[in-house]
Amino acid sequence: MIIRNLEQLVGTERDVAWGNGQSRRFLTESDGMGYTLTDTIIDAGSESLLQYKNHKETCYCIQGVGEIEDMDGTIHPITVGIMYALDQNDKHYLRATTKMRLVCVFSPPLKGNESHKLTSDGESSY
Repeated sequence: MIIRNLEQLVGTERDVAWGNGQSRRFLTESDGMGYTLTDTIIDAGSESLLQYKNHKETCYCIQGVGEIEDMDGTIHPITVGIMYALDQNDKHYLRATTKMRLVCVFSPPLKGNESHKLTSDGESSY
């Protein structure tokens, strides 16, 4: 059984600055669960162009307000209680109007130290 407390992760190697916030990684590949579970903070006022080419991700918003924009220009408001899943390695913009907090699941799991390398225009090279 694996038991972890968020307070125990903050400030450790499992607390990763991902580019426009922090990703607190409760589970990583080394835990052997087959997926990663994170508590992710997105900085207020940030915009990130993201794509996970090697992972599928599901996010559940537990704090804040923002939006996801598909590459076709469709905007999806994200507020508390909204879940979104990137089931086709979807390239997208993530914008945070306020500080946002998401619970995220990645499959396959992250090794643990990955972070986005955002370019000056906010695009991720991860």
